[in-house]
Amino acid sequence: MADTDDIPEFITAPNLAGRAGIAHGFFTRRGGVSGGIYAGLNCGQGSNDSQDAVAENKRRAMAALGLGGEALALVHQVHSPKVWATEAPRARDAMEKADALVSRRSGLALGVLAADCAPVLFADADAGIVAAAHAGWRGAMAGVLENTVARMEADGAARAHIHAALGPCIRQPSYEVGRDMKETFAGHHPEHDKYFAPGADGDHFQFDLAGFIMDRLSGLGLGSSHDVGLDTYPEPDRFFSYRRATHLGEPDYGRALAAIALVPG
Repeated sequence: MADTDDIPEFITAPNLAGRAGIAHGFFTRRGGVSGGIYAGLNCGQGSNDSQDAVAENKRRAMAALGLGGEALALVHQVHSPKVWATEAPRARDAMEKADALVSRRSGLALGVLAADCAPVLFADADAGIVAAAHAGWRGAMAGVLENTVARMEADGAARAHIHAALGPCIRQPSYEVGRDMKETFAGHHPEHDKYFAPGADGDHFQFDLAGFIMDRLSGLGLGSSHDVGLDTYPEPDRFFSYRRATHLGEPDYGRALAAIALVPG
């Protein structure tokens, strides 16, 4: 993990970090060039930040993983279950509308952006296949994690050899939701109550996004799944948070990058 002002800070998961041929990182907001409400490593091209700053932040993130500045493939995230198999990055105006990416191409980083939603990185080092997924509650409920693993399998991965890691996201103590969200969720999951703790009153609840995602991953028969256990909401100097920005009345918010790549072992 980097810890200086000039080098991006990123978090690694132990079940991915020791695997030959895999580079990955859940980047924090530290180490970038953006200013103001985006201060730090804002990689969100959909934000109103300077696009030159965003491009430099992405270049720095790739350099921190030992990759070239043009190595990053992203998607236009729409809270969907769609997975895109790719061999090359696309320009912003040509990005696929999807919430997960899968690739076998060495040297290509697959990235997702998040500011409370959950980034999940996957790798089958034996088959040489990696994936990245953006999982808010809607995408996770719709099957983006299951679809990602299915696409990896279709490309030659074996479930027992796939290792998945959940990065920083908003955690249950910080994630208050209304009754309408709980009822929508309940319509898809009969055992929904275990993900909702009592809130401030009878119409509000604390939702366990990380617990829901880890349960979905655990049900997939993977080699391992790991949760880094970090909450994006209460650490403004380290993580971007859409919910915190909303509570502060800020007009926009930065997005953190999570990325994984196949690299020469």
